[in-house]
Amino acid sequence: MTTASDLLFSPLALGPLSLPNRLVMAPMTRCRAEGHVPTELHARYYEQRASAGLIITEATQVSPQGIGYLRTPGIHTDAQVEGWRLVTDAVHRAGGRIFAQLWHVGRASHVSFQPNRQAPVSSSAVAIRKGHAHTPEGPQPYSTPRALEIDEIPGVVAQFEHGARQAKAAGFDGVELHAANGYIIDQFLRDGVNRRTDRYGGSVQNRARFLLEITDAVTAVFGADRVGVRVSPRADFNDMSDSDPKALFGHVAAELSARKIGYLHVVEPISAEPPDAPERVSPLLRDRFRGAFMANGGYTRETAERALRSGAADLVSFGAPFLANPDLPERLRRGAPLNAPDVATFYSDGPRGFVDYPHLGEAQAASAAL
Repeated sequence: MTTASDLLFSPLALGPLSLPNRLVMAPMTRCRAEGHVPTELHARYYEQRASAGLIITEATQVSPQGIGYLRTPGIHTDAQVEGWRLVTDAVHRAGGRIFAQLWHVGRASHVSFQPNRQAPVSSSAVAIRKGHAHTPEGPQPYSTPRALEIDEIPGVVAQFEHGARQAKAAGFDGVELHAANGYIIDQFLRDGVNRRTDRYGGSVQNRARFLLEITDAVTAVFGADRVGVRVSPRADFNDMSDSDPKALFGHVAAELSARKIGYLHVVEPISAEPPDAPERVSPLLRDRFRGAFMANGGYTRETAERALRSGAADLVSFGAPFLANPDLPERLRRGAPLNAPDVATFYSDGPRGFVDYPHLGEAQAASAAL
């Protein structure tokens, strides 16, 4: 049950927004968009979860070049803006707040998704070796990307700027830049992929340049305090690595702090303990970044509360628990049981496993009827 001292359920000012609690719905790919356009089903899904302090949408591609998965929504066409307007209107009617996560997958794409079956683009011509792309033609090895020419990079920055303008037109309260999990911004950041020798490669300052140019372009649209950035300093998803994540992401955190963005969203699991887990990067980033710090990585109510109380975080984002529990804040507040997520329907089509998870009262009624 909630006590007067629970920080997780206390309000927080995030720029011009007043968040009623510190529980954030993390971005989660759901693969339900029709022709990459959000639908009424998306509006229901996000509206059901409007009690979150903040909702961050599933990753949303900023251009056709940025597509890498089936049925993921975009934010680059008028039809997509109208689809997202259904979502933002529904969330706002329910009293919620919602940011769009802007995304370009870079080398995590496949030629079958690309205009004219061109090669995907990345910082360098280094393919993902592990896993497969999930394409309209079934699982396929990832395509080898081509390195963006230096004179093409401003065009990709402009795709993110256009995405921010589209998100503003769709009624979003702000945007989050997806600089995590091995997608295009991360492909410039980390030297496991970035082999460039120009002003976008080599030093941590050069490798951070792409992210910072995008951040500057997007904050010019929304204002810095309505922009967040998500990073994953130690994640190896999409075949990613870096030789010195503390040096790299410490620099990134300091530069983003200087730009006074709304929050830094850091993905770093908390489950493994030394000596099994490498030294955590989050404490350094927390020290370097002076804005709101959002933690993600398998938190529970108890570990989230400890992170807030210790000052390690200001906000905590939850993924699968929010997916399966539209009323997650209320369930955690009451100490009530949680619905178990149905992994088989995470990326399937249609309403099952999307908008049919019961709220607490519905679950209790169903149990009593048995």
